[in-house]
Amino acid sequence: MAAAAAALGAAPTPLLALRRRLWRGGGGAAAAAACFAPGRALLAVRGAEAAPLLQGLLTNDVTRLLPAEGEGDAAAPPASPAGAAPPRALYAHALNVQGRCLYDLILYRLHESPEEEPCILLECDSGVLDAVQKHLKLYKIRRKVNITPCLDLSLWAVIPGEPAGDITSSLAQHADQALVFTPDPRTEVMGWRLITKKGVNLSDIISGSYIGNTQDYHKHRYKQGIPEGVKDLPPGVALPLESNLTYMNGISFTKGCYIGQELTARTHHMGVIRKRLLPVHFSAPLPKDSIPEGAEILTESGKSAGKFRAGGGELGIALLRLANINEPLCLNVAGDKVKLTAHIPEWWPKTAGK
Repeated sequence: MAAAAAALGAAPTPLLALRRRLWRGGGGAAAAAACFAPGRALLAVRGAEAAPLLQGLLTNDVTRLLPAEGEGDAAAPPASPAGAAPPRALYAHALNVQGRCLYDLILYRLHESPEEEPCILLECDSGVLDAVQKHLKLYKIRRKVNITPCLDLSLWAVIPGEPAGDITSSLAQHADQALVFTPDPRTEVMGWRLITKKGVNLSDIISGSYIGNTQDYHKHRYKQGIPEGVKDLPPGVALPLESNLTYMNGISFTKGCYIGQELTARTHHMGVIRKRLLPVHFSAPLPKDSIPEGAEILTESGKSAGKFRAGGGELGIALLRLANINEPLCLNVAGDKVKLTAHIPEWWPKTAGK
């Protein structure tokens, strides 16, 4: 417990791997960054059995977060491939027994070696923090695990902007103020995730950065087709493969059993996914709070093409039938038809959507 507590007050994240993956701006200059508070919360899962607990509840292989030296323990499952440093962050979903999404999560590893007490932070939608904690405690049973909200920490999404100062140099000088700074595990277009103590001055950590409007962060997500939170992924409704979990590195098909695995594995091996979450662009800005959740999107002939999930301004995200995405589509808004177009994001695999 002492090691995990120390981890929460220190900065264990090595910057070498991060430096290799930083995005570069024009002319080789590092890109300045906007820092957004994305409306997410953090839970700390500490204890010797933290990884086994999460392994049985989440879609991804949590053992990938274990330090490589852990492979020598015959009682423990293998961690990262030999010689490879384990990732700092991992994306995953918690599913219900019917295989539908409950919560989208990003996991962050704080411990550095097998000698330290395991400590994993879970990022979730702030509106379901209590629900996620109850879900974990329901399956904790007698495991040696502590599950507590991290009210003293702040989470930031860091998105590159125009070419400016050297982010790498700034981080190297102020690494002791960043608890975690790691590439977003879902896709590179989402930049990085940064975790600090509350009250830390972000410009001290990333020179030249600024705090952006949270709505701009969501517009960036919608433009890229990245779902996040309960509006985009309604609990008990969204399916993980239709939500592009495979494309966002959020699922393992070799890890073994976890809650909700059966339907997900069967759908994957059948290889037929007819609907997916896609970014959509509207012909006119959407009126605020006037579109019901799950509003139907129609083809020109009036047939259902899918359902609207969330959006802002002229951008949004919708669950659409792949067979209809190249057709003229519309959404009924207060009796008026608003035209929209959908497209396959550039960060998807080249064979996706075909």
